[in-house]
Amino acid sequence: MVEIPEIPKVEGLDLPAKETALLVVDMQNDFAHPQGALFVPDAPKSVPAIRLLLERARAAGARVVYTQDWHREDDPEFQIWPRHAVAGTWGAEILDELKPEPGDLIVQKVRYDAFYGTPLDHYLHLWGVKYVVVTGTVANICVLHTAGSAALRWYQVVLPEDATSALTPFDLQAALRQVTFLYQGKVTRAEGVRFV
Repeated sequence: MVEIPEIPKVEGLDLPAKETALLVVDMQNDFAHPQGALFVPDAPKSVPAIRLLLERARAAGARVVYTQDWHREDDPEFQIWPRHAVAGTWGAEILDELKPEPGDLIVQKVRYDAFYGTPLDHYLHLWGVKYVVVTGTVANICVLHTAGSAALRWYQVVLPEDATSALTPFDLQAALRQVTFLYQGKVTRAEGVRFV
C-alpha cells in the first residue's frame, strides 16, 4: 500500500482581485454531465463550489477564464481516450449551470495543458495577473497540467479542492500533492478564497 504524504492546506486566502484570474477547467458536458462521453462522477459535486468562486470573482472584478477541451473528429488523442469534446458538439459545451458571461475569456485547447498552443499566457500577462485559482476537472490531468504550466510561468497557483474533481480519490490526492510539493501552490476550499 502506498501512503500519500500529508498535503498542507490553508484555511483561507485573500487574493488581490485585479491580479487574480479564476480558471474553470473543462467543466463541459462530456466530463461533467451524467450523459457525457467521459463523465467524471464527482464533477457535479464541484459545481456549487465553482459557482461560489465565480460569484465572488465577478463581484470583485477578478478575471474569469474557461477552458474547453476542443477536438477535431480525427484527433490522435482518441487513441488514448474515447471520442469526446468534439468541436461544436453538445459534449464540448460548458455546463449550463456554469455558463460564461460576457467579458469572460474562453480558451479552446487541444491538449491537457490550457497554456499549450493557446493565447492564455498572453492575456494573463496583459491583465497583470499574478495569481491563478484553478478549478474544474480532471484533477490529475487537465487541472494538474494547467496548474503546473502556470507555476512554470511563475504564476502563484491556488487550488480549491472542493472545486476540483477526479476519476478516483487517489487521482485527486496525487494532484494535490504535486501542486503543493512540486509547484508550491496553495490548496484550500472554495469558501476560503476571497478576492479583495
